Amino acid sequence: MFEVRIHGRGGQGVVTAAELLSLAAFEDGHHVQAFPSFGSERTGAPVVSYCRISDNEIRTREPILAPDALIVQDATLLQQADVFAGLKPEGYVVINSTKTIADLGLNDLLEGRDPSRIVTVPATDIAREHIGRPVPNVVLLGALSALTGRFRVDAIGHALRHKFPEKLAAANAAAAQAAYDLIAKEPANA
Repeated sequence: MFEVRIHGRGGQGVVTAAELLSLAAFEDGHHVQAFPSFGSERTGAPVVSYCRISDNEIRTREPILAPDALIVQDATLLQQADVFAGLKPEGYVVINSTKTIADLGLNDLLEGRDPSRIVTVPATDIAREHIGRPVPNVVLLGALSALTGRFRVDAIGHALRHKFPEKLAAANAAAAQAAYDLIAKEPANA
């Protein structure tokens, strides 16, 4: 089973990201599960969502405490919460930031880890360029696809077409592809 925890703020599409990831993985023939966890349902409040991907039926329903991958949609959460809690030693991390891991003061996160599995992506900038709005969720899914190889970036595009009107789905798919291409060609940015 591959477990993903997504951290962000209300209004950034954290819950939608987990749902789209589950749809993409389902399209690739996996069993999936996606669900949110939040206390205050207001814009800007911290939100966490979860996605499980497995080749077998998923029976567990509890929150993901030891994720295989983390997506951090808002880098300000790095100073407010322990978003890295429980991350497996071989885990993947995608952070929405124009800064490097070193610039974010996260060099300790790299200790004992493969630095190529921890990246930052200017997801908000890419979203503005392709979608016209600062919503980084789908962009970060494209980056996670490139980083892990666990699901196809094309499957994200198909999932988008199931959820959104064609024009919006196409713009988001282009944003996901841009992030995928960025991560696929770039070395780790530690």
